[in-house]
Amino acid sequence: MTSIDFNNKWNKYLEEGYYGMTIENPKVIEYLDGEFTKEIEANPDFDYAQIKMKFGACRIYASSNKIHAWENEVNRIVNGWSYS
Repeated sequence: MTSIDFNNKWNKYLEEGYYGMTIENPKVIEYLDGEFTKEIEANPDFDYAQIKMKFGACRIYASSNKIHAWENEVNRIVNGWSYS
């Protein structure tokens, strides 16, 4: 899946006027696709605006209390970072 595919799949939850996912990493896209699936089940009012790399770190703008965990995992995937 590409970022375009991801945004098309999750278009219903993409805030109007925002571009959504811009990270072109298949592992990141697969991870967040799975996380969004779980999030929708727990939080039907979920939406997102942007998922991007900014200053070498992931930034996710969404209505979820899991954003920090998602950003940490994306950073780990992209940069090989480790969090304890």
